[in-house]
Amino acid sequence: MRIRDILRRKGDTVTTVRPEATVRDLLATLAQHNIGAAVVSPDGTAIAGIVSERDVVRRLHEHGAALLDRPVTEIMTAEVRTCAPDADVDDLRRTMTEHRIRHLPVVEGGRLAGIVSIGDVVKSTIDELESEREYLVGYIQRAP
Repeated sequence: MRIRDILRRKGDTVTTVRPEATVRDLLATLAQHNIGAAVVSPDGTAIAGIVSERDVVRRLHEHGAALLDRPVTEIMTAEVRTCAPDADVDDLRRTMTEHRIRHLPVVEGGRLAGIVSIGDVVKSTIDELESEREYLVGYIQRAP
């Protein structure tokens, strides 16, 4: 299975925040969309970084409430791992697990084309296993 198959089911909408957005703005965006991370982008297509609720919690512990009025660029991950739509889901699952990454932007032609979460990847794996199970059960039931 490929990443494009996941995007076909879930859609290619990516929630982004501008680099000058405050952490408070980020939290409002995450809550509004019920998501755990947003891509930091000046224009909705280029990737400046990625910032997650985990980033907020870790820095909030260090800096206190004053962090809420600081720009997201101060807490984002600037070196963002990405994948292409034709990437293999199994390879991506290993990468996400090994590097403890929960969200990975999908890039096509140098532009942001979607985002996948570890939940999306796990769900696709479960769906694939369920399909295989149904096929095998049907095969066994038809066998003489």
